[in-house]
Amino acid sequence: MKNFILNRYKNNKRHYRLIFKSSLFLAPSYLGVLIFFVIPFMVVIYYSMIENPISGSFVAFENFVKVVGNNAFMKAVRNTAKFSAIAVPLAVVLSLALAVVLDSRIPLKSQMRTFFLSPMMVPVASIVLIWQVLFHYNGVINEFLQVFGADKIDWFKSEHAQIIIILLFLWKNLGYNMILFMAALGSIPKDLIEVAKLENAGNFFIFFSIKLRYLSSTILFVTIMSLINSFKVFREIYLLTGDYPYDTIYMLQHFMNNKFKSLDYQMLSAAAILMSIVMVILVAIMFAVEDRYGRDIEG
Repeated sequence: MKNFILNRYKNNKRHYRLIFKSSLFLAPSYLGVLIFFVIPFMVVIYYSMIENPISGSFVAFENFVKVVGNNAFMKAVRNTAKFSAIAVPLAVVLSLALAVVLDSRIPLKSQMRTFFLSPMMVPVASIVLIWQVLFHYNGVINEFLQVFGADKIDWFKSEHAQIIIILLFLWKNLGYNMILFMAALGSIPKDLIEVAKLENAGNFFIFFSIKLRYLSSTILFVTIMSLINSFKVFREIYLLTGDYPYDTIYMLQHFMNNKFKSLDYQMLSAAAILMSIVMVILVAIMFAVEDRYGRDIEG
């Protein structure tokens, strides 16, 4: 009994020593996350619940109420939600379709892959310049439309503005998503597909019953990344149209950027927290759906 207790003590001591050494190696990462993520987020929470940074008076959820009642904020929320609801599914479905096409035996496959990957190598400023050349009032598209007798359209100041930004978003992100799907398609067990073909399974059945199920985790990742990137489209819109664009492309980032410029940190912080809560809920729902779908695959 004494030897058992002694051996257990030694094992526990060795275990704790190993944990301590591992923690030392991880300490720089923990410190970086603490300094650059945790502490700033706590500061944002603090700002969202005070009247202003000078007085520091606690006002609880008053700033959140003001933000929700702000017309500019609600317009930005509607535009961002509409943009994400259209652009994200299109980015996932189209990139998956491209990956399936390029995964098959077609001519000029390398050239097509290069074409869709090229936007990843182009700087944002150059992308904006291309879109300005195409969709400016005196741009290429309007010159082309005039050939058929159509009137010029000020694309960035019309109801078509969000469609133009969706096209820009897709052109920029399809290549990256396509590569992820192609890698996932390459990891699907070939023998499983061969067995399905031997059983006279059609391409439709193979794709939806085998390939799509094995792609569930990649679809989740691509959806999350596309959702995050849809919130970053502010950069392109800002370079194209400035602080106050046309109503349909006034996004949440415009609202936050304008509040930052006016030093209204309370409204900015409250809006940022609300956006982060919505993002966490959306990601949690997607993880739950994928987890259930993944268990179905394993079963």
